[in-house]
Amino acid sequence: MDSNIVIRKALIADVKPIHGLLMQAAMKGQLLPRALTYLYGHVRNFFVAELPDGTLAGCSALAPVWEDLAEVCSLIVREDMRGTGLGRRLVETCVQDAVRLGLYRIFSLTYQEQFFNHLGFATVDKDVLPQKIWADCVHCPKYPDCDEFAVLKVVDNPARAAQEQGGRA
Repeated sequence: MDSNIVIRKALIADVKPIHGLLMQAAMKGQLLPRALTYLYGHVRNFFVAELPDGTLAGCSALAPVWEDLAEVCSLIVREDMRGTGLGRRLVETCVQDAVRLGLYRIFSLTYQEQFFNHLGFATVDKDVLPQKIWADCVHCPKYPDCDEFAVLKVVDNPARAAQEQGGRA
């Protein structure tokens, strides 16, 4: 893994390079395409992996879905950077951001089931994610025949654990 690669929040200037990464992956059927207007409107959800020369090696997004639920989405790493741990770093950054926001159930719909399983996500039935299904999936061209796997990670909620023990977080 290259320690010179910086994971950071996306900026407006990153939107077109993010769009390029996502469109390349979408053309290969690796994920659904995102319109530029969507990306500009959701840029605050995105993280990017920036190389020392300023180019992007990958991106991911954390999308809050419900009061305790967030989705890791738009995860892509350039083909020449795969296998370097960059995807793991992007997912871990999203999980940390979810916890910071107070979201302790983090899921993804993915073709890379084993990758997420290695990061502590369990494969689940999509029925456990009704907020996602009714908000987004019903508008997807693949619905109801989605071929992605649903994976879910439940992170300890320190406030809830303290309440259960009668103390404070």
